[in-house]
Amino acid sequence: MSTTASGPRRVPDRREDVWRALAVLHPYCAVCEVSYVVSGPTRKGTTFVCVPGELAEGTPPPAGAPKGTIVEWTPARVVVTRLELTPETWTTRIELADAGKGGADGTDVTITVTHEPVGGSALMRFVQRKAMARLVRRTVDSELDRLPEHLAAAV
Repeated sequence: MSTTASGPRRVPDRREDVWRALAVLHPYCAVCEVSYVVSGPTRKGTTFVCVPGELAEGTPPPAGAPKGTIVEWTPARVVVTRLELTPETWTTRIELADAGKGGADGTDVTITVTHEPVGGSALMRFVQRKAMARLVRRTVDSELDRLPEHLAAAV
């Protein structure tokens, strides 16, 4: 049984700038303090590994690092990533839309996060259901709160 939360936020920036700040996987994200090792050009089907902290250039990710895939990629509109962890899968969807006529009022950003347990007992998932719903909601709120930091770092 998956748990999903979603939330919107309007930012004053152009949609293309928001896209570059949020959807393009840079080698290191100082806001999230995560390094990405991406296989090939960024598009649907691209795989990546994410590692806490900053990896020195040329350093391979450690064995067992979380692996992800871009499952949807519509430039400047939608990106969906799926991150596979041992006991769970996290899917993040970022949708961008112009706010106001031609984006005159900035960009509307909607972030949706889905958590899906992998394996484990149904009883354990039932017991943890409310706590997981709170965690997923806090994750969405945290990502929305960090939008200005991502945009400032991309300048």
